[in-house]
Amino acid sequence: MHLRTTALVWAAAAALAGCGENNTASNVTAPGAPESAKTKVLDAGAAALQNKPPIEALNAYLNGFHFYNGRPEVQMQAHHYCAIVNEDVTQCVIYDGNQKDAKIMGVEYIVSAKLFATLPAAEKALWHSHVHEVKSGQLVAPGIPDIAEKALMKKLVGTYGKTWHTWHTDLGKPLPLGVPQLMMGFTADGQNDPQMVAARDRSLGIDSAAKRREREDIPAPAIDPGADAWQKGQVVQIDDPTGHPHAAPGAQ
Repeated sequence: MHLRTTALVWAAAAALAGCGENNTASNVTAPGAPESAKTKVLDAGAAALQNKPPIEALNAYLNGFHFYNGRPEVQMQAHHYCAIVNEDVTQCVIYDGNQKDAKIMGVEYIVSAKLFATLPAAEKALWHSHVHEVKSGQLVAPGIPDIAEKALMKKLVGTYGKTWHTWHTDLGKPLPLGVPQLMMGFTADGQNDPQMVAARDRSLGIDSAAKRREREDIPAPAIDPGADAWQKGQVVQIDDPTGHPHAAPGAQ
C-alpha cells in the first residue's frame, strides 16, 4: 500500500472513528480528590489555547486483545489510538476504555515486515505478529466503513507490534504500580477467552465472526520465525521487584 493510499485510509479513520462506536468505561477509579474549580478552569484554558500536534496525530482507533508475555491466560481488551509516523512505522497509545475517564495502559509500536526483517534476533523476540489478529476478525477499527477497515487490515496483516503495558488496570490496580510488562498478541484459534471477545463485540456492536469471513481473501503472509518467541518457550519479561503479581514465573 503506497503512502498516499495509507494516508487516505488513516484519514478516513480519523474522520469517522467516532461514528457507531459504543462506550467502554475504564477498569478502575484512581484515588484522589475530584477536580477543583481551579483545575477545571486551567484545563479548559489549556484546551482552548494550546496546540497539541502529537495528540492530534492520534487519528485512528483500533480495538484488539493482549496478554502478558509468559502468562497467556491473563488477557484483556486494548483500545489503541494510533498515529502513522511513515509508511513503515505506526505508534499507538493504549487505553483501557474509550471514554474520557480511560486510563493509559501503555504503548504499542508497529513496524512493517521490511523493517522487522532488519532487527537482530534478540530484538525480534520482543515483538508479535498481527496475522491472526487480522484474519480472525478480532482486530477491528470501529466506526469506519467496511471498505476502509479492510484496506487498513490489509496493511496491518503483515506488520509486527511491540507492546508494553505500564498501568495494569485489568488487574484492578488503581495506580500504575509495579514495572512495565511486555505484552503479546494471539496467534491461533482457541488461545483467547471467547467470552471476552463476545463481550467486546457486544459493547462495540460488531461481529468478529462476520469480519473473519469478510477477510478470508486477505493474503496471510509468512510470519518471521523471530516473532512470537513465547510460542517457542522464549519468554522475555521484566521481573517486578515490588512483588506485584503480574511478572511471568521463570521469565528471563
